[in-house]
Formats: sequence, C-alpha cells, structure tokens
Amino acid sequence: MDEAAFRAYLKQNGYEDMGVKEMAANHVEPTHTHDFDAAILVLSGEISAAMADRTVTCRAGDSFSLDANTPHSEQVGAEAVRFLVGRR
Repeated sequence: MDEAAFRAYLKQNGYEDMGVKEMAANHVEPTHTHDFDAAILVLSGEISAAMADRTVTCRAGDSFSLDANTPHSEQVGAEAVRFLVGRR
C-alpha cells in the first residue's frame, strides 16, 4: 500500500491523529500499552512488534494495526525506521 492510499484508509476508519515518526536503528521500546488504537505504514526500515501470542515484523510498504491497551514491545531493525502512524 502506498502512503496516499494508507492516509485514505486511516480517514475512512476514524484515525484522525496522523503523523510520521522515526526511530533510531536498533532502538527497543520495552513492553508497554497505548490508550488508543494505532495503525502504521512503514515508509523505510524495519520494525517488529512482539505481543504475548505473536511477533509481527514490518518493512517498507507493510502496514500493521494494534488495538488500544494491547501489551507489546517494539524493536527497530539494523536501519532507522520511518513510518506513518494513525491514532484513534
């Protein structure tokens, strides 16, 4: 999916808070939750989200969504990651 199509998807699905975020190579976010639903489209690099039952790895062009209050950790790959994120 490209960025324009993903932005349209976010709007159609009630994700009003959108922005581009960057995280440094090899950055780790320990287990945490968000008080909002989140959806991302990776623009460059790689990021993995580990939940209790699975790990999802996304690279450029991949999208992923996570429900509010889902415990997860995040691990950035060997290169910095840049992604478009929507929150609702």
